[in-house]
Amino acid sequence: MRTRYSAWNLLAAAARRGNWAPAWRDAEPKRRYDVVIIGGGGHGLSTAYYLARNHGVRNVAIVEAGWIGGGNTGRNTTIIRSNYLYPESARLYEHSMRLYEGLSRELNFNIMFSQRGIVTIAHTRHDLDAQSRWANAMRCNGIDADLLDVDQLRELVPRLNFGGDARFPIHGGFIQRRAGPARHDAVAWGYARGASALGVDIIQSCPVTGFIMDAGRVTGVKTPRGDIRAEKVAMAVSGHSTVLARMAGFRLPITSYALQAMVSEPVKPVLDTVVLSPAVGAYWSQSDKGEVVIGGALDLFPSYAQRGSYGVTQQVLAATLEMFPSFSRLRMLRQWAGIVDVVQDSSPIIGPAPVPGLYINCGWGTGGFKAIPVGGWTLAHLLATGRNHELAEPFQLERFKTGRLIDEAAAAGIAH
Repeated sequence: MRTRYSAWNLLAAAARRGNWAPAWRDAEPKRRYDVVIIGGGGHGLSTAYYLARNHGVRNVAIVEAGWIGGGNTGRNTTIIRSNYLYPESARLYEHSMRLYEGLSRELNFNIMFSQRGIVTIAHTRHDLDAQSRWANAMRCNGIDADLLDVDQLRELVPRLNFGGDARFPIHGGFIQRRAGPARHDAVAWGYARGASALGVDIIQSCPVTGFIMDAGRVTGVKTPRGDIRAEKVAMAVSGHSTVLARMAGFRLPITSYALQAMVSEPVKPVLDTVVLSPAVGAYWSQSDKGEVVIGGALDLFPSYAQRGSYGVTQQVLAATLEMFPSFSRLRMLRQWAGIVDVVQDSSPIIGPAPVPGLYINCGWGTGGFKAIPVGGWTLAHLLATGRNHELAEPFQLERFKTGRLIDEAAAAGIAH
C-alpha cells in the first residue's frame, strides 16, 4: 500500500524528529521593558511588530494570559473588508485593508487572504436606495464598490433563494470585490514570528493580575511570574478591556457580548464569495477547507461564555435556510463564540487611557479581525511618538464626553 503525504503530516514528521524550528521565541519575562503590551492576539502582536519595524522600539514584551491567538483572533469568521460609510471609518479600515493586501509579502508568511469579494443583499426598494448611498460614499472615500442587479447576483451567487415566494425577496445588492477571508491563525503566527525576529519578547501563560502604580501613573504590571515594569503599558484585550480598566481605576463605555459563528461539514466549492444579508442578520462564506462558515448577530446579553446561546444559533440557521435552501442538507460541524467589546457608536477606541502611562486599543466590537493591522499601526505610532496617529484621532475616548460619536452600526452591515 502506498504511503500518502501532505504538507501537514510532513510538518508533523519534522516536529517528531525535533527539527521543526519554533516560529517565535517563548521568552522569560525581564524585569523592565520600554513597552509592555497586554494581550497576545492580533492587535497586541501587530502593535509590537510595528513598534519594532516602524519605530525601532524593540525592548518590548507581549504578555498573554493564554496562548498566542487563542482569544478572539482565533474565534471569528475572518472577513476583511472596508465597506464603511463615514470618512473617518473608511480611512481607518481601508488602511487596514491595504496593509492586509501586502501582509504575506511583508511578513514572509502566507496569511491566505482570498479577495473573493463581499456581497450585501438588498431585499426592498428602501435597501436599494440605502445601498446606493452607501456605495457612493465608499467611492467618494476612494474605496471600490459596485452595485448589482438581480441578474448579476444570480450569476454571482446562484444558490441564493431567488424564488417568487421567498420571504425575503432579492432586489439587488452591492459588492466590494477586494474584500474576503484570511486565515486567522496565520495572521497571528505571522505577526508573532515577525515581532520575535525583531527582538520582541512573547510571554505566554502570563495573566496580568494588577497594575504597578507610582504617583498615580502606571509603571508596570503584576503577574504570577513577577512584576514587570515599563515606561509605557498598552492593553489590547478585546472583551476583557473593562476588567483591566477596573484594575487601573477607571471605567470604559464598553459592554462585552458573545458573538457566535459555526461551520458545516466540508463540501465541494458552492460559494465563491462572502454574502451578507442585513435583513436576516447573517452572513456566509466558504473556507479553503470546504466548510460553509456562518455568522450572525450578537447574543444581546453581557457574557464571557465562549459558546453563545441556542436561540441565536436557531435564528441564524433559520436565516441560512431561507437564503440558501440547498444548504438544508448540510450537517453542522462545530460552533463557537468570541467575546467582543461593544461601545455605543460601534467604533473603536485607540489612544491614551485616563490613567497616565496606560494606552488602550479596544471597542472594535465585531470588527476586530479586519482591523488587526491598522490597530497595531496606530497604537504603535502613539506609543513611539506620544502623538495620536491621524487615522486614530477621531477615535479617542474623549468623544463620549464631547458627543462627537461615529455611529457605524448601520454602515457595518448588521446593526451591532
